[in-house]
Amino acid sequence: MSPGPDFVIVLRSAVVSGRRAGMACAAGIASGVFAWAVVTALGIAGLLAASAVAFTVVKLVGAAYLVLLGVRALLAARRGEGYEPPDTSGAGARTADAAFRQGLLTNLLNPKVAVFFIALLPQFVPANASVLDHVLLAAVAATVSLVWFIVLVNLVSALRRILTAVRVRRIVDAVMGTLLVGLGIRIAVTQ
Repeated sequence: MSPGPDFVIVLRSAVVSGRRAGMACAAGIASGVFAWAVVTALGIAGLLAASAVAFTVVKLVGAAYLVLLGVRALLAARRGEGYEPPDTSGAGARTADAAFRQGLLTNLLNPKVAVFFIALLPQFVPANASVLDHVLLAAVAATVSLVWFIVLVNLVSALRRILTAVRVRRIVDAVMGTLLVGLGIRIAVTQ
């Protein structure tokens, strides 16, 4: 629930592309949470955290991805791109697919999520836990994440009329772009 890359990307998707894209982005993040929880249960995330090289690669790729998304938002704010109402000719499906991928990649490329699950998951799983126990815990984590982001998307959707005014939209893109670039840089330089 704390504001981070996932929060920013869901917020931006919901403001820029609407409720459907926001929901798709939330589903992508929940899928990433589920994947990280499963990978942690299998011990693979521990290997990532233990390998300085692998951890650094994931960290830098994730940081670069956030910076790329931030730069795109900043360029859109500067140019005022795409501020017309979206068409209804089926382009929404492509937007939802792109939002899902953005959410998934943002979550999977964030090494802090792996560290979070490595620190948290073992506390809730008994030593003799079955595969089903691990999958159930992963599903709970993904569901909690999905529910939180659905609440966020619905709140943004309720305010969307205000948030899509051209002037407000440019400010939102500039702020979100700056936050994404800042988060990317912060992740890149964090030890």
